[in-house]
Amino acid sequence: MHIKNIVMWCFSMIKTKANKLRKMDIPLVLITVFLIFLTLITIFPLINILAISLSSASQAAKVVFIPKGFTLQSYAFILHNAAFWKAVGVSLMRIIIGPAVNLLFAIFPAYALSKRKKQFSSRTIYAWVFFISTIFGGGVIPWFMMIKTVGLYNSFWGLIIPGAVSAGNIILLLNFFRSIPVEMEEAAIMDGASQFRILIQIYLPLSKAAIATILLFSIVGHWNGWFDGMVLLKDPNKYPLQTYLQSIVVDQPQMSTSNNDWGNYDLISQKTTNAAQIFISILPMIILYPFFQKFFVKGLIIGGIKS
Repeated sequence: MHIKNIVMWCFSMIKTKANKLRKMDIPLVLITVFLIFLTLITIFPLINILAISLSSASQAAKVVFIPKGFTLQSYAFILHNAAFWKAVGVSLMRIIIGPAVNLLFAIFPAYALSKRKKQFSSRTIYAWVFFISTIFGGGVIPWFMMIKTVGLYNSFWGLIIPGAVSAGNIILLLNFFRSIPVEMEEAAIMDGASQFRILIQIYLPLSKAAIATILLFSIVGHWNGWFDGMVLLKDPNKYPLQTYLQSIVVDQPQMSTSNNDWGNYDLISQKTTNAAQIFISILPMIILYPFFQKFFVKGLIIGGIKS
C-alpha cells in the first residue's frame, strides 16, 4: 500500500509539471535557451584562453577549461614585455582621443538634421547622404590611397581621422534628438538662448543614454581595431594592441628560448604568453560593459525607433 501511494504521488507530480509546461510561453523558453547557448559559446573560449595562460608550457596543449601545471610566469613575463605595453599605450591613447572625436562629429550634424523642415529645408537631402554612406563604400584601395595622399600613412592620426565621422552614430543621435519635445527649444528661444546654448544645456543633458551608447560603440571599435593598424602603420612600434596581438598570433614570430628575456621563465612558451596577452586585452571591455549597460539598452531602443 505504501509503494502504491509513492507511485500515485510520482504520477501526480509528473502531471503537475506537465500542466505547468503547457502553460509556459514556449517562444520565450526557446529564446531563453538560445541566449544561454550563445552565452556559453561566448564564455567558453575566454575560459580556455585564461586556463592556457595559467598553465605550464609542457601542459598547455592539453588544457581545455582547467589550468594544468598552474603558474603565473606568463603574466610575470608580460610585465617585462616592453612591446606589449607600448601597444597598450597606443590603444589607450586611441580610446581617449578617438571616441571624443567620434562624439564631436556626431553631435553637431545630428543636431542640425534633427531640426524641423521649416528650420532646415535641406535636412532630408543631407540625411540621405549620410544614410547612403552606410550602404556603399569606396573600397579599401581608394581608402588607403586617400589616407596616404593626405599624409596620414604611418601616423597615429591615421587611426583616428579616417573614422572620425560615423553615419551610424549620427543617425542614432539624430533620432534621439527628434524625440525631445520641440516646445523645450521654443521656450529657450523665447528666453533668448542661442542654438549652441540650447544644444549644450537642453539636448545633451537629455541625451545621456544615446551619448553613452555612441561612446561605448566607439571605445569598443577603437580598442578592437586591428586592420587599420596593420594596413596604415609600417612601424611595429606604433601598432595598437590588437594589431600587435594579430602580428604575434597569426604571424607566429619565433622567439628563442635562449634569449635573455626568457632566461628565468622556464614554465612558459609562445602559446601561454600569447594567451595571457590576449586575456589581458579582453579585460578592459569586460570591465567597461556593466557600467554602460543601462544607458546602452535605452540608447539603442529610443535612438532606433524614434523618428
